[in-house]
Amino acid sequence: MEQYQQIKEDILAYASFSADQLKADPKLREVFGRFKELLNEGKVRAAEPDASGWTVNQWVKQGILVGMRLGVLVESHVDLGATGSFSFIDKDTYPLRRFSASQNVRIVPGGSSVRDGAYLAPTVVMMPPSYVNVGAWVDEGTMIDSHALVGSCAQVGRKVHLSAGVQVGGVLEPVGAMPVIIEDEVMVGGNCGIYEGTIVRKRAVIGTGVILNGSTPVYDLVNGTILRKTAESPLVIPEGAVVVAGSRQVKGDFASENGLSIYTPLIIKYRDERTDSATALESALR
Repeated sequence: MEQYQQIKEDILAYASFSADQLKADPKLREVFGRFKELLNEGKVRAAEPDASGWTVNQWVKQGILVGMRLGVLVESHVDLGATGSFSFIDKDTYPLRRFSASQNVRIVPGGSSVRDGAYLAPTVVMMPPSYVNVGAWVDEGTMIDSHALVGSCAQVGRKVHLSAGVQVGGVLEPVGAMPVIIEDEVMVGGNCGIYEGTIVRKRAVIGTGVILNGSTPVYDLVNGTILRKTAESPLVIPEGAVVVAGSRQVKGDFASENGLSIYTPLIIKYRDERTDSATALESALR
């Protein structure tokens, strides 16, 4: 705990430094290296649950941004044996993260990448190709399916299924902004997009093609309420809600004359035994 506190204090002290000042400080590489170890081990995270819901740890996001300013562009090559090599150009502070079999994370071959500074818990599975960005936190038993993205600082809970083509938005700036939160046992259908600090509570089901963001209201047909992002709180999808893509009529004479409607997500029910059966996860895949 004492070491943790010292790293936090160091990061906060460096947060106001310019890129040139950071690069000139010989101590910073060591401090940043210890900070990134804590990220990789899941011991610090950009947001975490508390008694009131979720709290953003601004200093963690500041630390990630310090690494961006500290880093210099380098060309990296990954040897793929007989098939050739893979190359990329990025900040030297954020190379590809390396895993060992002892960490019990399964990354199926085919082009998936995890950026250094992201946490993947044991039994996480990544199908190819998919990507996890810096600051993300992914808990045990979660599957990240093909063409799925877990954005910077996004928080993903236990036994979540991110289906093919899912986009979980990331956020580094402003540092106080809530990242996307997907709590335990959520099922996210294919080609969904979850953005702008949306919080999806436990065991919700997000149907194929649903887009959740801060500007589109969600209509709860069960309770007769409208869910929105406000200045004080993000959009929150309730626990166990089943959300599908829907539409609502656009107001105005022109819209009425032309039968126009606009997209909006709809909560059509809350989880029951039938939903649980349809969304049951196969433990053998994990």
